[in-house]
Order: sequence, then structure tokens, then C-alpha cells
Amino acid sequence: MSFNKYPKEMKEAIVARLLEEDEIVSDIHKKTGIGINTLCRWRDEAQNQRGLSATTKYKNADKWSSQDKFMVVLETAKLSEIEFSEYCREKGIYPEQVREWKDACINANNDAVERRDKITKELNAERKQKEKLEKELARKEKALAEAAALLVLRKKPMLFGGRKKRTDD
Repeated sequence: MSFNKYPKEMKEAIVARLLEEDEIVSDIHKKTGIGINTLCRWRDEAQNQRGLSATTKYKNADKWSSQDKFMVVLETAKLSEIEFSEYCREKGIYPEQVREWKDACINANNDAVERRDKITKELNAERKQKEKLEKELARKEKALAEAAALLVLRKKPMLFGGRKKRTDD
């Protein structure tokens, strides 16, 4: 790869997006096709030139995508403690953050099972409530139909076997 492969204006605009808008490297990679390593190098160079503190970098690490966090967990899985610490310094992240991300990855399926079970219970409760409401509605419709029939019968004159009162004028 040549040094001047990308126009200076383009590089500056991308670096600005990485630093100021807190856009994630993988998102910019997908949009531009520029390699992740190149983007990370540009960002790191710019941060060093700006003199950003370590705490600024650590805060940005919490905004990384799940994919980026997972890649860090994979990359650090077999590193020794010394290599792990060095890796974290290079990436600008705390080892505790990586451990949290690892725990989240490990427990991801458990959370999914718990969510599914919770949703299933809620769905069953809603079904029971729906059935209860449908039974109550059917009962009320039946009662309303009975009441309407009684009202109709009350207003109709008796046709068979009934007497009408006659008034003699």
C-alpha cells in the first residue's frame, strides 16, 4: 500500500468523523472500504497529535460496536497477562473492560434463554387473559341478547290466546 493512496482531504474528513463524531471504525470501514487497520492507525496517530488523554480513549471504548468488542475478546483469549496488558494499552482500553466484554459474550446465550422464557410466560399469561375476556364478552353478549328479547316481547301485543281490552264508546 502506498503512502498517498488516499487523498489528504478524505483522510482528514474520516479522522474527524472518528474523533469528533465518535463513529465506530467498523462502520466507517463498511461505508468506505478502507481497511480497519488503516483506520485505527489514522485515528491513533491523530489522537497522539492532539494529545488526547487515556481516559478519553477509554470512554470511547464503551461506544464500540458489539462486533468490535467481540473481536477484542477473541484476540485476547490466548494472550498471557503481560501480552494482554500490552494489547490493552495499544488499543486504549482497560483490561477490566475486556473482561466485562468477555463475561457478556459468555453469558449472551444465557440471557437469550432467560428472555425467551420470560417472553413465553408473558405470552401464556396474555393468552389466558384473552380467553378470560372472550368468555366474559360471550356471557355479556348472551345476557344482552336475552334482555333485548325480553324488551321486544314486552312491547308486542299478544297475538295468540290473549285478550284485548275493549272500550265501549
